[in-house]
Amino acid sequence: MKALRQLGFLKLNFRQESPPPEEEGRVLALFRNRAELKKAYGELQDEIFRLKDRIKQQEGATQRVQEMLDALETRLGRPDTGYPALVFYQLRGLWQCARELLEQFVADLARQQEDRARRQHLAEHNRRQFGRRQAAEKELRAAELRAAQEANHVAELEGARARLQRFWHYFKRRALEQRIAAAVTGAVTANSALTEARSAAAALEQEPLPEFPGLSVEARRAINLAAIAYAEVLCQRLARTDIVALAREASGRREVTDEYGTPQECGVLMRDIAQALSLIQVRGNMAQEITQRVERLKQIARYRSTTDTCPVAESTSVTEGDVLTAEPVGATAVRLPNVVAADIFDLFRVLLR
Repeated sequence: MKALRQLGFLKLNFRQESPPPEEEGRVLALFRNRAELKKAYGELQDEIFRLKDRIKQQEGATQRVQEMLDALETRLGRPDTGYPALVFYQLRGLWQCARELLEQFVADLARQQEDRARRQHLAEHNRRQFGRRQAAEKELRAAELRAAQEANHVAELEGARARLQRFWHYFKRRALEQRIAAAVTGAVTANSALTEARSAAAALEQEPLPEFPGLSVEARRAINLAAIAYAEVLCQRLARTDIVALAREASGRREVTDEYGTPQECGVLMRDIAQALSLIQVRGNMAQEITQRVERLKQIARYRSTTDTCPVAESTSVTEGDVLTAEPVGATAVRLPNVVAADIFDLFRVLLR
């Protein structure tokens, strides 16, 4: 015990000293950075998985395309299947050519209508702005005149008061001071009105042009009717054969079919397709034919609502015997189809909504 009491002067410190605040801040920053790195790493892993899935999908699509190319190569290498393949793709080419003609036609009409509508929109805006600008200038001139009159009135009263310097003018000066106070109030009011008129005129000048709302429903309907009439004219030019029906059937398939007959029959079909391509690209009398059909469509076209721009398919049916009229019609002439109901040349993708 005595030895322990002799060692009592020794004091051992078993408590750990707390790190300084700067050290604690660095530790917290490290933990925060570690959490952010883990989050970024997880996001990168997810992105890698998504990219791998897309690569697999693309590889599958590439494989399918390669198989189709191999099958097409095999088909074209055989005489009995090569001719039907040529007919099939030429029919699809005819369909695509007619669709491109329709798309270009609608794009040209839409651009013309939009330019005309923009000019009309700007003219109406300028007409409204002219009337508003005249009214603002009139108010500004009236405010300037009133402010000048009030200022002159205050100056006249102050001049009159300055001339009344005698002691017997005391009561007159007092009366003038009351009138001057009222005149100053009127001048302040007139200046406020002038400031507001100037601000209104400046705001009117700085107003931006209103945004063009786009083609109206009536304009889009007119363009769509013209596109329908154009499709009817194209079908009318090909009404001697069933080439349109064959092209429509080929456009809805992805694989080649062998339903076009012998090589000799396929040769006849390919000549008909070449003639059809030349017929639909002829521009002669095109505008007149389209105009005549547009007038007919205006009378019979019906719409489901006031905002619809595409007519109901049943309302655009052709009349009986509506076939090729530019030349004598033979016994093999085909009746003109309802281009809207049959979606001839992918018409629904071309029409404006």
